[in-house]
Amino acid sequence: MAEQAGQTGPRISDDRSAGKLLAYLDGEAAGVIVYFVLDGTPAALVAVHTVVEQGHEGKGIGGSLVKEFYAMAAREGVPVVPLCPYAAKWASRHPDEAPEAPAELVEQAKKELAVHPELY
Repeated sequence: MAEQAGQTGPRISDDRSAGKLLAYLDGEAAGVIVYFVLDGTPAALVAVHTVVEQGHEGKGIGGSLVKEFYAMAAREGVPVVPLCPYAAKWASRHPDEAPEAPAELVEQAKKELAVHPELY
C-alpha cells in the first residue's frame, strides 16, 4: 500500500463492522483500537482496548490511533467513552482534542461491556 506523499505516521482505517480502528505502517498492521458503538441518544464510540504490535512500540502508533478515534467521533457528532486505559490516559493529556464523556454514558458503556464480553 502506497503512503501519501508527505504523510507522517501510520495510515489508519476504520473497520466499523469488526469494531476495529486499524493502523498500518509501511503496509503492515501496526496497531488497533478495538471498539463498539453504544446505541442510544446520544450514541457513543467506546474504546475498549488499544494494541500496538510488537516491533512498532515507541513510534506514536497508539497516540495516532486514539487521536483519530476522537476525530472520527467528532466527525460523527458523538462522544467517546475511553474504557481502554491507554485511551483514557491519552484523553487526560489532550483535553482539547478529547472531550470528556458524560458519566451516564460511561456507566452505560461499562454495563454493555459486562453483558457482552465478546466486545472486548
